[in-house]
Amino acid sequence: MLEEAGAPAWRWARLAAALVLLNASLTFVSVWPTLAVRPSAHLSFEAALLVLGIAIAWTVRRATLTARSIRMLAILWVVLIVSRYLDVSTRALYGRGVSLYWDLKLLPDVGKMFANVARPSVLLPVAAGLVVVPIALYLPMRWAIRQVSQASANPHACRLLIAGASAVLIAGVVVTAAAPAARSHAWAAPVAAAIGDEIVEFVSEATGRNQKPLPPAPSVQNDLSRVSGANIVILFVESYGMTSWERPEFQPVLVPARDTLASAIAGTGRSIVTGVVESTTFGGESWLAHISLLSGTEVRDPEVSRRLMAEHRETLIAPFRRAGYRTFGIFPGLKAAWPEGKFYGFDRIVGAPDLGYKGPPFGWWDVTDQFVLARTDEIARTHPPGAPILVFLPTISTHTPFTPVPPYQPDWSRLLTATPYDEDDLRKAYEATPDWSNLGPDYARALAYVHETLAGYLRRHERDDMVLVVLGDHQPPALVSGEGASWNVPVHVIASRPAVLESLRSHGFRDGLVPHGPALARMDTLMPILLDAFGNTDPMDSGSPRATSRGE
Repeated sequence: MLEEAGAPAWRWARLAAALVLLNASLTFVSVWPTLAVRPSAHLSFEAALLVLGIAIAWTVRRATLTARSIRMLAILWVVLIVSRYLDVSTRALYGRGVSLYWDLKLLPDVGKMFANVARPSVLLPVAAGLVVVPIALYLPMRWAIRQVSQASANPHACRLLIAGASAVLIAGVVVTAAAPAARSHAWAAPVAAAIGDEIVEFVSEATGRNQKPLPPAPSVQNDLSRVSGANIVILFVESYGMTSWERPEFQPVLVPARDTLASAIAGTGRSIVTGVVESTTFGGESWLAHISLLSGTEVRDPEVSRRLMAEHRETLIAPFRRAGYRTFGIFPGLKAAWPEGKFYGFDRIVGAPDLGYKGPPFGWWDVTDQFVLARTDEIARTHPPGAPILVFLPTISTHTPFTPVPPYQPDWSRLLTATPYDEDDLRKAYEATPDWSNLGPDYARALAYVHETLAGYLRRHERDDMVLVVLGDHQPPALVSGEGASWNVPVHVIASRPAVLESLRSHGFRDGLVPHGPALARMDTLMPILLDAFGNTDPMDSGSPRATSRGE
């Protein structure tokens, strides 16, 4: 007991250390841009509740906790600590909290991806940590709970524990009720409440109880008069977010690559307009952005995506097929059969196996963006002569962890061979390994590669009548984009058709490659803006000026 002769100060010190440890274990915060954490000055509701419960239990029963009770409480505490870590780390990585139902479904694929791109020197410590960390957490938590239990047997200490814990709880409740925003400055969000919310959400998602009716399908009627005869390429650039323009440390690498792209646009007789849109996802789950744009429906979770793809709706692809276009969905990240893909209405869906990549592997999907574009040209040549094409292509070379970055190959014909790169270039690319504590430099280099690839692609198609739409699917993970980053992404339209560009200017797009201002649309509401630029949205109205306006 604390009053035991010869060691009162030591006993009080141990109690103080135990209280600090219990509080700190549930109030730590993320250290951006890493997955590390640091202590905070916040107070924990759970720690106060635990202390109050132990002290009251002694008051009622006049007995300290049994060894079994201490073990069970320590195990529960470890669960709370792990839950807290997952929450703050997920917010640091993806800019959102944990979504238990969907994150568990994605966990196997994410695990495979990182197992493929990470070296054994990284994987082994991670695997060991999954075993060692819970044990390492359990032992000090058991010790701390035992100290509180033993201290509660001292009447004076027990009264102090009850008073202090009650004060923390009452003050937290009062402040939360009076000024919810002020609570976050002194109290950490309760972990148990977050777990409860996740359980409720999990049950609701699993049973479908939180399903909301899908909104009606937007009209995609359009005569495509402004793009008649032009090839259309819609290129979703993986992880291309506004952070690439906003963070100063990326600019030394990206500015030269952007200059190369701008030079290629002007040198091929084309112009560019740029806007900003809000994506429907952040840090991952690119398909939510894809389906939002193509369907014109806001899709922010996989359940809505699944339900939407089970319906028979027209998408952005439909008016092009009606106009005689040959439409291709090129999905280099698609490794398995995808029957749901018929929802989009492409004439042909091309996945990774269909691309037939023979070169050295890069990242989880092996293939590179430049190869995919070269192979797309080859595939497009199979369409009927004289028919224009529409290509929808989500890129993959800028996917986390962004390295190794493929070399740019000026000789595009080599990309379709088994030796697309010189040995020295390949060796230099493979020497780069992910720095998981700072992925920003690799992100900038990968995005610079994409810009250089796009410049080469435009020059390769210098004489082609083409409208190229380039946009980001989402911001990179918060490890790169930063804390509190927006969900905004750039969208560029490159074309030699003045009528298309002028229509986009009327919707808020500005000339040049640089994105300006707040988001002018959400990803799903970008679809009608593009359709308006492509032609008359009411083909039956032949007297409309838009029905007779054609690109030059």
